[in-house]
Order: sequence, then C-alpha cells, then structure tokens
Amino acid sequence: MRIIGLLGGVASGKTLVAQELARLGAGLLDADQAGHQVLRMPHIQQAIRARWGPDVFGPDGQVDRSRLAQRVFGPSPQAEADRLYLQEITHPEIGQLLRQQAQQLAEQGCPAAVLDAPLLLEVGWDRWCDKLVFVDAPLEVRQARAVQRGWSADDFTAREAAQWPLDKKRLRADIIIDNSGSLEYTRRQVLQFWQSLIPGPPYP
Repeated sequence: MRIIGLLGGVASGKTLVAQELARLGAGLLDADQAGHQVLRMPHIQQAIRARWGPDVFGPDGQVDRSRLAQRVFGPSPQAEADRLYLQEITHPEIGQLLRQQAQQLAEQGCPAAVLDAPLLLEVGWDRWCDKLVFVDAPLEVRQARAVQRGWSADDFTAREAAQWPLDKKRLRADIIIDNSGSLEYTRRQVLQFWQSLIPGPPYP
C-alpha cells in the first residue's frame, strides 16, 4: 500500500485534498482524530493534569483542546517548552495508532492511504510516505479560512509559527497542488495525481 503524506500551511486545504483522495479510493490516516483518541488515554490525561492542572479539562472530565492550545501555542519560551512536552507524550501514541490503522487498511487491500498530520515532517512521519504532496494557498486565503473556523489572527500566527516554514515544506514535496481556486480546480489536480500514482479505470 502506498502512503501519501500531506504538507502545507495552516488552513491551506489539506483536509479537503485528503477527502478528495478518499473519494477516489484512498484510506484516511487522520492524525488529528488519532490525537483526540490519545487525549482520552488515562496515562496521557494524568501527565497533562500533572503539568497544567485541572484548568485544561472540561466539565466532562476530558481534556479541553482549546484550553490546552492556549497553553502550548505562543511565542514565549514557556509555551514552546509546554508544546514540546505535549508532543513528547502524545506523538508516540498517535504514531502507534496511525501504524495500526495503516496495517488494517493494507490488509483490506486498500491501494493507498493519505496521511493528514500537521507536524508530519517535524516528527519524522515522512519516512512512512511514498509521496509527499504540498497543498498550496496564498496567505490571505488561508487567513480568511482560519477566521471562518473561529480563529483569531493571533491563533493563526501561533499555529503557523509552531510548524516548519512553508518554503522548507515545499522543497520536500514531490508534487504541489494549488488550492487557491475553485473546488473543481483542486479536484482536477488531485485526480491527475491519483491516476499517476494508482493507474486504473476511469475514476469518479
């Protein structure tokens, strides 16, 4: 099974490209969803509570991701240290879940899987990938999309600063998909890439 890794800036449209690849027959390896699962693990919650106290937990007793994000995304040395600590305790567990999912997809005969992970290069998961796809969109377009998600300008800047520079990601990519235009324009590029990777009959 081929694994396609997605790269790009914050709100560039990686999830859209992942969904389009899934529509064509790819399996999905969603690191964000795996992250949700990991934050429900008792030993992870215990470590989070020991580091940040009860304030990052919601009324349901689960980790409140937005409260936790306020602690770990920011320009201060403490925020950076907190972010690195969170990655240290969660990324091994997330990676394990993703590997299990990939194995299941391979056993089901899936021809390819797409890995959507914000820190794919930063944590070294690119070594699992056969192809790396950079999803490109101008800064102003990405900022507008982030606002639609309910993010502030500071939220966007903090998330972007926590990742590798875009130029560095772009250089690592095997292909670039321009997601600055219409959905149909993006779909055509995704289809062309898929057909080059998985030859076969006409696709939807």
